[in-house]
Amino acid sequence: MSGDRGPAEAAGGRQARQLARQRAITEAVMAEGAIRIDELAERFGISQMTVHRDLDELAGLGVLRKQRGVATALATSLVESSDVYRSNQQMTEKESLARAALDFISPGQALFLDDSTTVLQIAPHLRHRTPLTVITNVLTLINQLQATRNITLLGLGGQYYNWCSAFMGRMTIQAISNLQADTFIMSTAAITGDVAYHQSLETVDIKRAMFDAANVRILLADHTKFEKRALHALVPLSDFDTVIVDAATPDEHIKRMQAKGIHVVVAPKDPRPVLPTAEEQ
Repeated sequence: MSGDRGPAEAAGGRQARQLARQRAITEAVMAEGAIRIDELAERFGISQMTVHRDLDELAGLGVLRKQRGVATALATSLVESSDVYRSNQQMTEKESLARAALDFISPGQALFLDDSTTVLQIAPHLRHRTPLTVITNVLTLINQLQATRNITLLGLGGQYYNWCSAFMGRMTIQAISNLQADTFIMSTAAITGDVAYHQSLETVDIKRAMFDAANVRILLADHTKFEKRALHALVPLSDFDTVIVDAATPDEHIKRMQAKGIHVVVAPKDPRPVLPTAEEQ
């Protein structure tokens, strides 16, 4: 019968509900900083055992911490969260930034791409700028681009970090130091005093190595980056060739950066379609 659901469909429905519940729990804990587990169970109408299972998974992703009956937020303004959580945030803004970044990519270039979920949004559009050489330490990017025609992939090895799906460490930095790319496109966790910051020192070291090994450096930053803080300074915005922000970025930030001589591009709120190159037409 058409109303009957098979085992696979039922399992898919349970997984979708679990993901939606975990997202709601994450947002609640992040909004309040810390919530008791018994309160989460009451708030979401689930058993404490279910809350414990959800929190164990979220803790494994590096999003929340579970300790002594309390769930505590890790992805606060001072901490960068896992790529699983970040990939679902500011999706519209990230897409507009990614499309705006395509204006700075030309066929034949070699690109460094970082581990940010903002830069990840560029991947589906790179087929319109081929041939390209893409150099990255990001497993997610490698998996997305490995089947794209006319893209030469250079994967940077090292120690694998699950929370950002990237390889980092001394081996990675050594590999970067032996390369020179046309353009480096990156994002950052926070912007304070017109300086890019990141919470992870390992990530800062990789981004800095890519920055130093590229001729042109482009920063993608949605408006929320100006509201966050992080621990480690990376590089002043004035050192980038271009800073691309989204349309929701307050004018005060744009005007202040421009007054410092920073080349600021505001990505359109409704980005135009990506036009194919002459080879694709």
